[in-house]
Amino acid sequence: MDIETKFLYASRMMLAALIGGLIGWERERHASDAGIRTYMAISIGACAFSLISFHAANDAGRIAAQVVTGMGFIGAGVIFQGKGGIAGLTTAAPLWATAAVGMASAFGMYVLATLTGGLIFATLALHHLPGWKRLSKNHHDQDHSQ
Repeated sequence: MDIETKFLYASRMMLAALIGGLIGWERERHASDAGIRTYMAISIGACAFSLISFHAANDAGRIAAQVVTGMGFIGAGVIFQGKGGIAGLTTAAPLWATAAVGMASAFGMYVLATLTGGLIFATLALHHLPGWKRLSKNHHDQDHSQ
């Protein structure tokens, strides 16, 4: 592997780490169980597996499919059912989606990685907007009245 390829892969890994960290920061700021380290690790891991798959086997699809499946398994472990309903969905879904950020970064899809990360971040931040609880409560009441 030449030096340009090494630096290219390193820059892709740094982008994955940065975006994963930002998503994790948002979660940690609001006392989620999964925070900066978890989200960074997922994004970095997905990026590394994708880079290895692409470089070593020149077959990006095989490992990519396993990353998606593995993240589904991790997400399932985060979700649990209690007396009050289901918990962990808002942790599991962004964890799974953050793996896509790492994969997009690995394959040089910088705009897609950045946009996906930004959309995940914005989605997680929605419930902190003024009026969100009122809007969410009204929607919740409508679902139960039918």
